[in-house]
Formats: sequence, C-alpha cells, structure tokens
Amino acid sequence: MDLPLKEVPRYEYLLERARRYPALDPSAMEAFLHLLHTSSDVFEAFSRVLAGHAISKGRFMVLILLNHDADTPVNPADLADRANVTRATMTGLIDTLERDGFVRRENAPDDRRMMLVRLTPRGRTFLDGMLPEYFRRVAALMGRLSETERKTLVALMAKIEEAVPEICAGPPAPPVVT
Repeated sequence: MDLPLKEVPRYEYLLERARRYPALDPSAMEAFLHLLHTSSDVFEAFSRVLAGHAISKGRFMVLILLNHDADTPVNPADLADRANVTRATMTGLIDTLERDGFVRRENAPDDRRMMLVRLTPRGRTFLDGMLPEYFRRVAALMGRLSETERKTLVALMAKIEEAVPEICAGPPAPPVVT
C-alpha cells in the first residue's frame, strides 16, 4: 500500500473542500485518510523488518500459514485462498520458498495428482529465529493502546471491513463532466 501523503490534510481543509464537493463528508474523509496513512506507515515499517531477514511479505505470509499447523501439509490452492492471492502468485511464492529449503512439495497420499506443501525443519528454524523479534515489535507498536482500546480498535476495524464488499459492488459511477 502506498499513500503518497506525508501528512493528512487538516480538518479545516476538508471542510473547505466539502463546499466544492457536497458528497465529501469531512469527518469520514479525515478518518479514512488517517486509516490509510497509518496503515501505509505500519505496512512499510514491517516490510523493512522482514527485509532485514531477507524475506518478502508474501513469502512470510506463506510460512506463517504453514506454521499454523506445521505438521500438516496444505494444498497450494487453499494457501492461495487463505493468503488472498492468485494461484499463480502462490506458485511463485512456493517455488522460491522451496528453492531456499523452507518448504517442500509432496504428493497427496490419497491422490498422487494433487500436490501439497509442507514447512521444512529449515523453514521452522527460520521462523523460530525471526518471530520473537517480530512479535516484540508488534507488542511495542500495540503497547501504546490499553487492552480496552485494542478491543475497540478490532471492533471498529471489523465494522469497516464489513462495508468493503458493499462499496466495491457494481461498476463505478461514471464521472460527471460539466
């Protein structure tokens, strides 16, 4: 995610823009821009943490998903679905993880045509080495919020997430040209 704003516009500016664009709700836009700005900053910060361990966000996500139940191999299509990426993208991620010895492909025991992916001991060792630092950083970031604030944040994010399909439904409205 890339939000090119160095800072979120002041509320007064948004009020001024609302006079020109009546559909602009200044309060909604302010909250939205803060959400995007903060998400972008957090995403970038944790991308740098992962880069320090020479792993991409996508490869890290695959390892985390496989680590959920490290003794059970997973179908690549299920991994793609859980990671919210295409099957082709997942194939590329698995290819590089396999090349580095973090995962291995194996035939499904009941259907040799189906391929499964398993976390290797090397992959588990890699995660065991990096996750403590990762978790410390997450705890430091979220440590600024009380337990109650964290629960409130989760509830608020869930409400926003529920609205996403609704705003994405249907074709976009055509631009108004005057």
